[in-house]
Amino acid sequence: MAVVSQSAINQLMSLMDQVDEPLKRTFQNVHQGYKVETLERFLKARDGNVARAHKMLLDCLHWRLENGIDDILSKPIVPTNFYRGVRESQLIGVSGYTREGLPVFAIGVGLSSFDKASVQYYVQSHIQINEYRDRVILPAATKKNGRYIGKCVKILDMSGLKLSALNQIKLLTAISTVDDLNYPEKTITYYIVNVPYVFSACWKVVKPLLQERTKLKVHVLQGCGRDELLKIMDYSALPEFCRREGSRASRRGGNTTVDCFSLDHPFHQQLYNYMKMQSGICEPTRPLKHGSVRVEMPLADPKKAEFCKALATEWKKFQNQDDLSWLHDIKISD
Repeated sequence: MAVVSQSAINQLMSLMDQVDEPLKRTFQNVHQGYKVETLERFLKARDGNVARAHKMLLDCLHWRLENGIDDILSKPIVPTNFYRGVRESQLIGVSGYTREGLPVFAIGVGLSSFDKASVQYYVQSHIQINEYRDRVILPAATKKNGRYIGKCVKILDMSGLKLSALNQIKLLTAISTVDDLNYPEKTITYYIVNVPYVFSACWKVVKPLLQERTKLKVHVLQGCGRDELLKIMDYSALPEFCRREGSRASRRGGNTTVDCFSLDHPFHQQLYNYMKMQSGICEPTRPLKHGSVRVEMPLADPKKAEFCKALATEWKKFQNQDDLSWLHDIKISD
């Protein structure tokens, strides 16, 4: 991973001091008072190259202005029952914090269906969670711990992953590209748990295509990952899918706690109430039509396109095997 020098930070700082006022205003929403740490993130994302980091940051700020990202937290997806459908099909939540105070984001990769709304609603929801993380959750964690906390931990649950997930690769690529270009270096570690065989096989093929910086962040854990994760967080911070080994690990919800993916979970309740407060609206008494926020999704870089192509190719191999499985059944029955 690139080590960012103080000289590089100073150079980028000097360049950013020269941008015009609209860009400075949206930059404030990005750095939240921690300008040096933010410049360091963009420099790391561009291997310490000041010119490339400067371009990346300027592109990010223009993207924010052109798509109204500064105001996106005042545009809740309404009505609530429609938003509940988004939450039930785009599984993400905050299950707690590590012992170092980093928020733990749980993501249900395998069981997310993305079939309750249009692509734009899912992109809008993802960006709103990013912005809430950066403007509310991380500043609160920084204040509580008495030191700067600007990153999170993500736990990706592969339970229920099916070959049909290939149909969502375009949406997932768009979302990850938004993160790569506009929210770089916000995740310190990705833990992947409840891994089925199909993922393990594909991972061997696509892992070599990842940047070294990314590979160092990704840890594929055995089973539900409980024992490894308990080294960095308390049991109460574990997502539900990490608390039980075996077939029960993939089940959502439970009798004692609220599923962290659910709209009823405190994280989502606080997020949604925050957005309603920012928008100045109350819960409508009758159905309310509210269009999605149109966000321009940047094109993935060639390396990511290569990664996705390799993943799709490997995935289709398993799909073809699955399509021919009935022949195997006939042979067995004979």
